[in-house]
Amino acid sequence: MSWAALYAQLGGVNKHSTSLGKIWLSVLFIFRIMILALAAESVWGDEQSDFTCNTQQPGCKNVCYDHFFPVSHIRLWCLQLIFVSTPALLVAMHVAYRKRGTKRNIIRNKGKQVRDDLESLRNRRLSITGPLWWTYTSSLFFRLIFEGCFMYILYFIYNGYQMPRLVKCEQWPCPNKVDCFISRPTEKTVFTLFMVSSSAICMVLNVAELSYLIGKALARCYRRRCNHRRRDTMLGDVTEEKALSQNEKNETLLSASAKAL
Repeated sequence: MSWAALYAQLGGVNKHSTSLGKIWLSVLFIFRIMILALAAESVWGDEQSDFTCNTQQPGCKNVCYDHFFPVSHIRLWCLQLIFVSTPALLVAMHVAYRKRGTKRNIIRNKGKQVRDDLESLRNRRLSITGPLWWTYTSSLFFRLIFEGCFMYILYFIYNGYQMPRLVKCEQWPCPNKVDCFISRPTEKTVFTLFMVSSSAICMVLNVAELSYLIGKALARCYRRRCNHRRRDTMLGDVTEEKALSQNEKNETLLSASAKAL
């Protein structure tokens, strides 16, 4: 996989995200993608070749390995990172769509400052409000769902996050219950717990960012409602003052007409 290309795409989203979103992207690439790309191959590179069973029955070792390791940890984590990163790419598409409309309007004007305006548009940071707020919060929600689902799948497939030293296999064509030994189980357990902890940290960051965006949106709605109430109160006071002045004018006219009669 080209992780650099994925980082280049997510880097554009990082410019428009919050501070918590920037921390999430750093944790994603430093503690998950970089560690997975640099260390995972050396840790799990011998998982099948060094998986030994105390039998010489042809096919027994392969069947037992497939039974206890139906999906490779590395491929499962790669798939998890792809699913987790996809919602952020939706935010990048939304930002590109908004900037494309603004770019058309700038080019349509055909002024002398077109190049400067396009450069400032490229470096402009969009505020997370309106439709972009819905896209961003939806991406956070789907990130949480994907992280939780893959953590549960890993726990369900391997019956926990700890790698056993010895497994007993009774699959056909094994002649009887055979003992199979996993290579470097302690190192793989430590690595698995590290990746699971990194995923949990990303989930905490997503929950915090989602709570921050929802709280900020509620604060904006409250301020908008207060401004509407203040405006309605001011309009009501002005209307009341006009009514009082009109009543005074009417009383003056009535008293003047009564004196004339």
